[in-house]
Amino acid sequence: MKPLEFHFKNDKVALNIVDAVIIPPLVPKGCICKEQRVYPAECRARRSTYRGKLIVDIIWSVNGVQKGIIKQCLGHIPIMVKSKFCNLYNLTPKQLIEHHEEEQEMGGYFIINGIEKVIRMLIMPRRNFPVAMIRPKWKNRGPGYTQYGITVHCVKDEHTAINMNLHYLENGFVMVNFIFQKELFFIPLGFALKALVDFSDYQIFSELIKGREDNSFYRDCMTQMLRAVVEEGCTSQKQVHKYLGERFRVKFNLPDWYTDEQAAEFLINHCICIHLKTNREKFHMLCFMTQKLFTFAKDECMEENPDSLMNQEVLTPGQLFLMFLKEKMESWLVAVKMNMDKRAQKTNFDLTTESITKIFGLTSDLTKPCEYLLATGNLRSKSGLGMLQSSGLAVVADKLNFIRYISHFRCVHRGAAFAKMRTTSVRRLLPESWGFLCPVHTPDGEPCGLMNHMTAACEIVTQTCSNTSLMLLLCSLGMTPVDGTPGMPFAECYPVLLDGAMAGWVEKTLAPRLVCALRKYKVTQEKNVPPWTEVVLIPATGKASLYPCLLVSSTPCRMVRPLRNLALGKEELIGTLEQVYLNVALYEGEIEPGVTTHQELFPHSMMSVVANFIPFSDHNQSPRNMYQCQMGKQTMGFPLMTYQDRSDNKLYRLQTPQSPLVRPAMYDYYEMDNYPVGTNAIVAVISYTGYDMEDAMILNKSSWERGFAHGSVYKTDHVDLSKKFKTGEDNLVFGIKPDDEKVKGRLDSDGLPAVGSVLQFGEPYYGYLNLNTGESFVVFYKSKENCVVDNIKVCSNDLGYGKFTSVCITMRIPRNPTIGDKFASRHGQKGILSRLWPSEDMPFTESGMVPDILFNPHGFPSRMTIGMLIESMAGKSAALHGLCHDATPFTFSEENSAVEYFGEMLKAGGYNYYGTEKLYSGISGLELEADIFIGVVYYQRLRHMVSDKFQVRTTGARDKVTNQPVGGRNVQGGIRFGEMERDALLAHGTSFLLHDRLFNCSDRSVVHICVKCGSLLSPFLEKPPPSWSSMRNRKYHCVLCNQTETIETVSVPYVFRYFVAELAAMNIRLKLSVN
Repeated sequence: MKPLEFHFKNDKVALNIVDAVIIPPLVPKGCICKEQRVYPAECRARRSTYRGKLIVDIIWSVNGVQKGIIKQCLGHIPIMVKSKFCNLYNLTPKQLIEHHEEEQEMGGYFIINGIEKVIRMLIMPRRNFPVAMIRPKWKNRGPGYTQYGITVHCVKDEHTAINMNLHYLENGFVMVNFIFQKELFFIPLGFALKALVDFSDYQIFSELIKGREDNSFYRDCMTQMLRAVVEEGCTSQKQVHKYLGERFRVKFNLPDWYTDEQAAEFLINHCICIHLKTNREKFHMLCFMTQKLFTFAKDECMEENPDSLMNQEVLTPGQLFLMFLKEKMESWLVAVKMNMDKRAQKTNFDLTTESITKIFGLTSDLTKPCEYLLATGNLRSKSGLGMLQSSGLAVVADKLNFIRYISHFRCVHRGAAFAKMRTTSVRRLLPESWGFLCPVHTPDGEPCGLMNHMTAACEIVTQTCSNTSLMLLLCSLGMTPVDGTPGMPFAECYPVLLDGAMAGWVEKTLAPRLVCALRKYKVTQEKNVPPWTEVVLIPATGKASLYPCLLVSSTPCRMVRPLRNLALGKEELIGTLEQVYLNVALYEGEIEPGVTTHQELFPHSMMSVVANFIPFSDHNQSPRNMYQCQMGKQTMGFPLMTYQDRSDNKLYRLQTPQSPLVRPAMYDYYEMDNYPVGTNAIVAVISYTGYDMEDAMILNKSSWERGFAHGSVYKTDHVDLSKKFKTGEDNLVFGIKPDDEKVKGRLDSDGLPAVGSVLQFGEPYYGYLNLNTGESFVVFYKSKENCVVDNIKVCSNDLGYGKFTSVCITMRIPRNPTIGDKFASRHGQKGILSRLWPSEDMPFTESGMVPDILFNPHGFPSRMTIGMLIESMAGKSAALHGLCHDATPFTFSEENSAVEYFGEMLKAGGYNYYGTEKLYSGISGLELEADIFIGVVYYQRLRHMVSDKFQVRTTGARDKVTNQPVGGRNVQGGIRFGEMERDALLAHGTSFLLHDRLFNCSDRSVVHICVKCGSLLSPFLEKPPPSWSSMRNRKYHCVLCNQTETIETVSVPYVFRYFVAELAAMNIRLKLSVN
């Protein structure tokens, strides 16, 4: 981090943060406790934040003389669960259970106020890679600007990011454009090049035209560009520095004693190609970008698509958090400076270690900003951190079920800025993303194509390494360094880019051999080549294709996935840009000798974790698989083992979940049986009774009585008396008066309900006392649903000596399936329960078996979910032979058909080859004419339940202003009878019903009106003289006409009266003609 330097009483003071350490979560000092460490389970239960202390070393110096190091705590920052600073790091499953965690706790999230939060992974432009782009709006940046440009997302080693562009102008000039503190700045390229190196103009010119020696237009442009610098009176590097420094120092907030040259150095270090360390490297990089820009502007190379995965990488949570912390530390130092200035104005302030430490203590720390970022997902930043969006960065990791939970960690988002775009090109599924992003697992609707999920095998590079060994290796393999001269002319060579730096040149004939050698070292891990290196040769094709060069990347945050390297017979990690230039076979039979270089490890590697849980997904129509990916995440399942230790707002639980009889290989790989999500059901495909029309399904009442798909909802209420009742008094505690008749036998002596007791609407919920006055208060249970008190946790404050003022009450609400609850199979076939049909009236088989579910056959033809039919046969054969079948997609084909395989198994078990059986009607007992398809299908119960949705109102609350019924289910509101509903009643001609709905049942009101002047506002009730009795009838009179006979009563909507009053406030008078 750069030191903060400023003037203070004629001294030059510098504050520099040199070291920072994070201490794992511990209890604050002064606590009496057995265990010093704080564990995540406690933070969840107590609704607090899991955080550790941040301690920094600050060196302060005066006039360049170091005065000492001060250790200072900068507050608490949230700690990621299972990270190195977490107290669960490296614990065995047994120890995890002892600390009230899941046996398979994966971590990767933060706990903020008891809620698990995940920082979203965002797609960013590929770091340090110049991308050629056409943006018509660039023409508006100034006179002569064109739509052509090269843009680079520069990222330093410690992840500070900045976006930089090169613009092509109509007259052949080039402008360098960068953003500093959210402001746009432009520098002509000639000035940037001269400021970077102390070369003569001829040396710069010859570097720029390498490989373009015979292009006269390009040479003229370069000459003109360098001439423009000389015309401004800048002939040497020093003069350019002075020229730039003068103009830019205003914006950089630098100390007054900085010279213009130092200001120019600040500009070069913080705004131009910040990912490169030396000015020489920056110079060569700008030369490469200029050549690419001119090639692009003259249509000799293609535009690169910024929406393609080739030119993208992922912003990981750690990277964002580090950038944010760094910026907040810098702003903390600025706040310290301001506090010192304030203190110096009021009192006599001397620079001593004690006085500075005191100022540090007064400056607000980083606890709040860090928690705010994770709690709301909103980024408050001066520089914007080189990102397009500042909101939606953190989401809640719902533990609705394991599938939903795991998908939070595999999701990559394109960014909130793209959601508002009118174009659809951003959402397109491009062929380059094969094997990295799942084509099926994306939501339908607004976020479609923006919220993607990584495939099961795809991973993100997180390790870093020094690339000096790679540079030496490249030179030894025949690359000419950037300042050398290759054996052939530059036009016959490819430029080599190593991690965004121009490394040298390689001859076109030698390049393929060099790539082969590098790839061999990468796979066998020789010569210190990291396995996550990406080696890409973009060849010259003779046509306007991508700009030819050799790219070698070892930077983090890129997506990679494993493939089998056929030449070496080993696994190799390949990147998104690398994949485009490889020939990859899917099956053994597709390998062409001499052409195919790689093979997929398994055919379903193109799908995400969630899509891999769909059995026989290759037999289904594609949109059905998309629906299942969404519905799998809404299933009531068994999300965790530690129900007793959690206090989430809402948890769902299936009472008796089962392991599926038919499952893909990935189901076992992720050990999904620990967190199952459904039940095996006997399903008959039959149209029976008509209660199964339009996706409804009939459930056997006896199955329901035996507990089919029974479940419950856990709701937790966190009651904190000090926060709930803001009286400013710290004297409320839980409890009841011993002789209180209202609550006797309902609440325990501590004022809380007994664990296991049933609460009904209006019963006492908890009681509390005011210690000062001795008053007792009782709060009653407000929900209409009965519940069982599952457990109660008594919470304390951070120091551990809080009064008895905070508890978490967990209630269990039994939710057994009722008519209107939603179910779905694993093939996107959703339906609602329409009837619980008595078992004796259900159809039955010859052996006397009665199905659990009746599914309407009309659900199959248009939806083409053949996978469900195969699952039904497979499930039936699995039950007969006591097996679990493998339902991994792409295992069966035209030659090796699934129907044949499972049909033979059914035949061997003595059943019909096609999975059909004769059924007998449960009503008449006669045999049904048609054969009925019957088998075992795994059914999921979804969280959408009628009990959470129904809305009913007779009379109730009204809006204060309009007097119309309020809306909303939670406040017992009405359902809006809107414009379209009104049109329907008009079309039917039911005028009385329309009048009733929109007037009588809404806001009918009786009002007095003056017939003569037509005013609603002028009639007033006459003032009685003191002699009148209060019973006497008072008349209305019009204040305008001064008459009482002209007053009549009419019925109007109340909102109309409000409207008239609003108009009167604007000096508009409304006159009604009343007959």
